[in-house]
Amino acid sequence: MIYGVFGYPIRFWEKDFRLSDLGINAVFISSGDIDQKTIERIGAEGGQTFAEFPILNGDYDGYVANHPEAHPIDETGNPVARATWFMGVCPTDSAFRTHKMGALRSFLAEYNVNGVWMDYLHWHAQFEDPYPQFYKTCFCESCIESFQVATDVAVSGETIAEKAECIFMQAGCEWEDWRVSVLVDWAREFHSIVKEIRPDALVGNFQAAWKDEDFWGARRRCLGLDFNALAPYVDVFSPMPYHGRSGMLPEYVREYVEYFSSRYRVYTDPDRYPRLWPIVQAFDSPRVEPEELESILEYGLANQSSGVIAFTIDSIIAGPGKITAIKKVFTEKR
Repeated sequence: MIYGVFGYPIRFWEKDFRLSDLGINAVFISSGDIDQKTIERIGAEGGQTFAEFPILNGDYDGYVANHPEAHPIDETGNPVARATWFMGVCPTDSAFRTHKMGALRSFLAEYNVNGVWMDYLHWHAQFEDPYPQFYKTCFCESCIESFQVATDVAVSGETIAEKAECIFMQAGCEWEDWRVSVLVDWAREFHSIVKEIRPDALVGNFQAAWKDEDFWGARRRCLGLDFNALAPYVDVFSPMPYHGRSGMLPEYVREYVEYFSSRYRVYTDPDRYPRLWPIVQAFDSPRVEPEELESILEYGLANQSSGVIAFTIDSIIAGPGKITAIKKVFTEKR
């Protein structure tokens, strides 16, 4: 069973906490913040180190700002607007893909982590709010050409707007399936690289905690996420049921874990994959009380879940009540 936290653990160490004393046996850290000494100390305190690796986030390295050709294009032929704090990137931009996979190889060559979690594996959108932002992308030349080659659909029209209309009117289902296949291929290559360089490392995925029917099927239709299609390349699914941020009650965490456990095949048996480790909201947006955190951690361990991750360490350390909640749930479960 995984009892995890997301963030940089130095915040615990500054307060003289040992991970093992809090029941923590896994730390998830942004790949850019990882260093060898941190990995070694986590291991010495009985924990595993997992890296979060951003995929289709165009803000990292200022990529989209410096490479406008990678900016997703909407159905009118214009660069798509930023989704609050998130800026996506065109998934078929070959230079961007080479850039990201090269960064993954470099990271794995330097750090022997226990796993790497894909993050932002979705088409441009914003789903971490009560009122998600959806966009129709991407209609750049690369995407339209790739779509035609993959599907044998002939897209007519002179302008991007005309081509987009042709796709929506004549090949909507094929377009949706193709967009799913693009993300699956990203996951396939990501998985292949991880297993090549670090064969024992797990491949995880942070993802929207939406049911198939939520927002009229928007998870697959707009984000391009089909969990059955991704399953061969994902060892651990980590949905993000951030209840408060999404305007839901704490009980939604349990509801979604139970839903995922019944809808998708996940395992709790040793050495059987994929598994389910949800990441739950500990940060105050809005305020999460210590008693509430205790409940959602318990809910995150329901049904077929074999682990739970609290997001973030900074939020946990900000008040003694949350530290107590973490320690209570994690040590009692162990």
